[in-house]
Amino acid sequence: MSGRIQQSLAYWCLHDTDWRWDIHRICETACKLGCRAVELVPPEEWDVVRSYGLTMALAHNGMQPPVFVKGLNNPRYHGEVIARTQETIDRCAEAGVPNVIAFTGYKWRDAEEPKSGEIPRPEATENVVYGLRELAQYGAARGVNVCLEHLNTRDDGMKGHPGYHGDDVDWCAALAAASGAKLLFDVYHVAIMQGDVIRRIRQYRNLIGHVHVAGVPGRGELDGTQEVYYPAVMRTLFEVGYGGYVGQEFIPTREPGDALKQAVEWCDV
Repeated sequence: MSGRIQQSLAYWCLHDTDWRWDIHRICETACKLGCRAVELVPPEEWDVVRSYGLTMALAHNGMQPPVFVKGLNNPRYHGEVIARTQETIDRCAEAGVPNVIAFTGYKWRDAEEPKSGEIPRPEATENVVYGLRELAQYGAARGVNVCLEHLNTRDDGMKGHPGYHGDDVDWCAALAAASGAKLLFDVYHVAIMQGDVIRRIRQYRNLIGHVHVAGVPGRGELDGTQEVYYPAVMRTLFEVGYGGYVGQEFIPTREPGDALKQAVEWCDV
């Protein structure tokens, strides 16, 4: 590997799917492939990650799954989201984890009940900026980035999240900029919702704190059946000076070891 793009393996894609890989197998595979990190690993497994000489590149926000439903767009959840994320930031600071994830939340006033009505975009903007600014400042004082993630609402299951408020990457970028936070640029979600991936990477180069990749469409392997040509995307990240991690966050449809090897090679430029 050239090492110009730092890569990590996403825990949930290999553990919480049909493959059921444990943390040791994930870490062993990361080392074998030349990846420097894994991500989204439960805190009780962080010591295992360190024992392999790997970095934990990105942590969840401490909310109960599904972690993206209750978010910063809704004041009724601010207390819980902010407190749990700050607890996670403290853990990250102690463990050397550089990034913690944040979410807008679902757009309903009761996040789990669409019939409760939608939170208007201007109101959501004010709410997210307020909460995200508090978290970004808390994280900055401890050397931890807070990364707001944009998700697609076109697909369902773990491929997309209908009802998620932050399905416009340009809006999410504006929220991050107004809050002093970072943007989690997920190429898969951006391609599904807005596209124009390479130009947006150049546009938001100074905001991007973490990157996720997966095959488009379908969230499968990075290969010739997909419409996004990842070597070009990676070259753009390198050209704009991106120095963070690229997380392999696809759901394998075939033997994960072979699929990951191909994906890592595609992203090594």
